[in-house]
Amino acid sequence: MKNKIVLAGVLFLSGISYAQYGYWQQKVEYTMDVNFDDTKHQFTGKQKLVYYNNSSDTLKKVFYHLYFNAFQPGSSMDVQSRQIADPDKRVGDRISKLLLNEIGYQTITSLKKDGKDQAFEVEGTILEVTLTTPIKPNSKATFDMEFNAQVPVQIRRSGRNSKEGIDYSMTQWYPKMCEYDNQGWHPDPYVAREFYGVFGSFDVTIHINKKYLVAATGTIQNPQEVGAGYEDSKKPLKLPTGDKKTWHFTANDVHDFAWAADPDYNHDTQQVPNGPLVHFFFQSDDSFNNWKQIQSTMVTFFGLMETRFGKYPYANFSFVQGGDGGMEYPMMTLVTSAGGKLEGLIGVCLHEAIHNWFYGVLATNEGKYAWMDEGFTQYATNVMEDIIYGINAVNPQEWEYLGYRRLYKSGFIEPMTTHSDHYKRNNAYSTSAYSRGAVFLQQLKYIIGETAFNKGMLDYFDTWKFKHPQPNDFIRVMEKASNLELDWYLDLYIGTVQVTDYEISAVYEKNGKTCIQINRNGELPMPLDLKVETTSGTEIHYIPLDLMRGNKTFESSKATVHEDWPWVYKTYTLELSIPYTSVKSVTIDPTTWLADVEPNDNTWPAQPENINFIDPE
Repeated sequence: MKNKIVLAGVLFLSGISYAQYGYWQQKVEYTMDVNFDDTKHQFTGKQKLVYYNNSSDTLKKVFYHLYFNAFQPGSSMDVQSRQIADPDKRVGDRISKLLLNEIGYQTITSLKKDGKDQAFEVEGTILEVTLTTPIKPNSKATFDMEFNAQVPVQIRRSGRNSKEGIDYSMTQWYPKMCEYDNQGWHPDPYVAREFYGVFGSFDVTIHINKKYLVAATGTIQNPQEVGAGYEDSKKPLKLPTGDKKTWHFTANDVHDFAWAADPDYNHDTQQVPNGPLVHFFFQSDDSFNNWKQIQSTMVTFFGLMETRFGKYPYANFSFVQGGDGGMEYPMMTLVTSAGGKLEGLIGVCLHEAIHNWFYGVLATNEGKYAWMDEGFTQYATNVMEDIIYGINAVNPQEWEYLGYRRLYKSGFIEPMTTHSDHYKRNNAYSTSAYSRGAVFLQQLKYIIGETAFNKGMLDYFDTWKFKHPQPNDFIRVMEKASNLELDWYLDLYIGTVQVTDYEISAVYEKNGKTCIQINRNGELPMPLDLKVETTSGTEIHYIPLDLMRGNKTFESSKATVHEDWPWVYKTYTLELSIPYTSVKSVTIDPTTWLADVEPNDNTWPAQPENINFIDPE
């Protein structure tokens, strides 16, 4: 009986252990109280953090992110922006020119673990804490911190006084515990790229000038005290006394907390049937009507996402005007108004909201696997736009394929295993994370078939939500959905810069049969679909790849399955029992889902001016 009680205690303490999979992850419980001075753009904060060590490791140190410290002359973010060949225009050299009252900072004034003072050191955006006593496996520790901070002028994501006049975009605003997983600690210095955080709960109280309306991650806990569209109209509003309002939000099963504040926000809400209450915070500027018009589209969007990628699991979501473009946070996003263009605003809102599936719920380490967030989100964005606008494109990811080909031909392509902070060029990073990540999924659909792919995407979400899946976790789900071997695809497409390039080199007659000779010019092998147009109709022929150990299922047409193409062979000759004179054309991959870097030689007779394959740039 004693052993059972101990085991139950460990399971309760761990919160998320998933022992049946040999999986564990850390857990946090934040309680923060913030007093904000909008005349100085500064605030003081008290943070209580209960940290659960669910690993089998003894932790002698812990690390925090201090993101605001990046907005200081000479910071890693400043230097990286000034030395990279193609800097983000929003950053450029602006950080180097900040004055003392314009910089950002987070200063730790007190830090205790379980009531005892801890020694710590700050290096740039990382706080390193050497613990007086270690945190043992399957145990917890309580950290109490006091800190001061100054909000930088708006440059990248966080900041004050954005270009659209939003007073405060409060993201990466608090000392945030770094993640520790089966690859160790991840105390990456902030250079304005990606994030990674520990799942847990947040209880945040904000005291700020009562003129402000606040939007935030989570659910408001004192709606009658703040009003502004949060309150229940059937209950009397409790107006605040003094110069400040107190805003109290809570959120569970999230790995970050963001908020924004402005005195001129409008606040609308829309209820998604069997889904979240959706909030919209926006100003009465030139885009006011656009913000009104997008609301019904966003309600529809949540239902569409559920059927294809999984059900949004939280009670609320907020679209908030702010920031410097578009940036996702749990249960909310900050977006600008897309230059007054309705379709632009819809597009950025879709993309940033979709991040709440892949960044928010399927919280991969974005630094190491940015393509699993940005690429999957870009893929889903294109799918949603294709449906919402009724386009019905053969390949909704066509522009991502063009971006991938342009990057390859530029010579700046790097393996997608490159850490997002270490790409040599911003364009190489963004194309790899967004376009190549989206192509990875669309081409995977080509490899395993649409039915298996759609099942796999839903299984992936349901299996790995509220965890931190890594690349192999995703590909294993897809292998189970398709009953095919896919490790070769993950290894070669993600881990190398090998490309796919097939060519129909000859079509000729031999012994009354039509022979189609195909060359593999690229190093990355693929299974091939061929469409053969004859005088009698259309035939589909399928050449499996030996590495797959099986065949995909064709949903909409019958295909003749031929012998496997062993991946080491450079050529393959397909023999058809039809006369050469009856063959009108042959096309490799009629779907255009194959990421062939030279697609113009995929047809016979050659069609060099085929509009589907011409790069508009």
